[in-house]
Amino acid sequence: MPFPPESPCLNIAIARLNIPEANHFAIWVMQAPFQRGYVHHDQIWPETLSQAWKAWLEVFSPQSLPAIPISTPQPALASTPNIHPAPASNVKINRTSRLMQNLGISLWQWLFQGEIAQSLHQSQGIAIGQELPLQVRLDIRAPELIALPWEIMQPGISLPAFSLSREILFSRTTSDVHSLPPLPPSPYLNILLVMGENAPQGQSSSAKDHQFSTLSKLELEEEAARITEVLKPREITNQNLHRFNSIIPCNVDTLIQPTPEELISHLDKENYNVLFYAGHGKPGPDGGWLFLAPETTLNGTELAQVLVRNGVTLAVFNACWGAQPATDISSGQVQAIPRSSLAEVLIHHGVPAVLGMRDEIADGEALSFIQVFAQCLTEGMLIDQAVAVARQQLLTLYRFNQPAWTLPVLYMHPEFNGQLIQVFDELVTQLPTNSPTWISSSTSRAFLRSQDNNNEVWPIWPGTIAVGRSQENDVVIFERWVSQKHAEIFSRCFPSEQVEPIYFLKDISRFGTLIYQSGDWRRIHRDEVAITSGTLVKFGSSQGQAFEFVIETTKDFS
Repeated sequence: MPFPPESPCLNIAIARLNIPEANHFAIWVMQAPFQRGYVHHDQIWPETLSQAWKAWLEVFSPQSLPAIPISTPQPALASTPNIHPAPASNVKINRTSRLMQNLGISLWQWLFQGEIAQSLHQSQGIAIGQELPLQVRLDIRAPELIALPWEIMQPGISLPAFSLSREILFSRTTSDVHSLPPLPPSPYLNILLVMGENAPQGQSSSAKDHQFSTLSKLELEEEAARITEVLKPREITNQNLHRFNSIIPCNVDTLIQPTPEELISHLDKENYNVLFYAGHGKPGPDGGWLFLAPETTLNGTELAQVLVRNGVTLAVFNACWGAQPATDISSGQVQAIPRSSLAEVLIHHGVPAVLGMRDEIADGEALSFIQVFAQCLTEGMLIDQAVAVARQQLLTLYRFNQPAWTLPVLYMHPEFNGQLIQVFDELVTQLPTNSPTWISSSTSRAFLRSQDNNNEVWPIWPGTIAVGRSQENDVVIFERWVSQKHAEIFSRCFPSEQVEPIYFLKDISRFGTLIYQSGDWRRIHRDEVAITSGTLVKFGSSQGQAFEFVIETTKDFS
């Protein structure tokens, strides 16, 4: 079975330099889509950035981490990031929005300077030329920098944050890892949902405890049923997402406060590709602890062994501090312990992808994220792409100046391309031309018709028609804004529900596709939508040639 082409990847590492001068860091490219992209840059951490981080913590996470990661006594250099003033306007800018934006821009400017920025821009150009997203992965080897919300990085005012883009797919990674075995994408989503202990002994239900910490076992069962329902594929009604029901199977099994033996037994006897944990978590030197049941914990290193042995591809933790390192105070100062977060430990041992929370996340926020994330996975999206779309959902619901969209942190193994589920098109069974079922039951045929003077027509059923500038396409459009491979129009049959096919338009272009439905034009980009008879389409630009999608009813000869 052919797999989709792998996206180009840019892997950037950050490490503290072991020199007498304080707070010098090396930033270098470990993986790039072109030979000259492997560049190096040294950078000083400025006091202005520490102050921006401190101000951000005081507003968004006052009870999280007690110390600023690093501080520089000398003044900032001319090349260091500045806190950007508010643009001149009569509109009062919310302070929280300013803090979010200032820290995001400052982190971006500190990381992407000199040759590192050039390598990013050239990698972006290569990805655009291949009409694929660019995967950017950040390997933070200085443990004191892990706590920072790198996901909020943005190139400038009014430009989107790195982690919200679907053209640049952002994740974190870690080095010195065990190699991955071959990982073909799965034809289904098989999830083991684990609901952990509600209130660890000796732990108070403070603001830092997980939202499930005060629930009884009965309430945990009800919460598990609720999460199970959320995880199953459904149509997303958010008009900004344009998603449709998937036929990729999704199974969810549930364990309520299991013992480690029960958890291991379930993982051993089923081919789960996703572990989802909801409960209490606590940082520790070896990946911390998950509180499974009363007086029962599971160490992150212990969990890693069973996940790797059973081929679990993705582990999701709806628990506090899953993406944060443990700290050591034996020296009298709070110091982050290298490679100690649950996410890093799992990746280090060979789990391909781990999604954890940087801080406490509210129940409603978590469920909103999970619903869209699971739906995107069943549509065949890359894991990092699904995280970006689900993060967009959090920003839309809970606003830019609130921390919800910044909380999910995705770690990816450096050898993993992010493909969890086989793409939808590869799994759909289309009826062949000579199928008796099609001949006797179909009452319609579909085609794409040009709106110019020649009224040329391209039939769509059976199979798929490809649209683009290349001569290899069925519909060839010689317009500069049309990509070589721009879009596809195809049908899907759902035999258990209906014989008549549903038609879809899938955009795979650089500039997107305009469709006219319900009295309005809207642009889709790298997305897929259902289309109905009478839909008007323009490829790449509003100035382009118009086409009409038509379904023509025919006589039923059955």
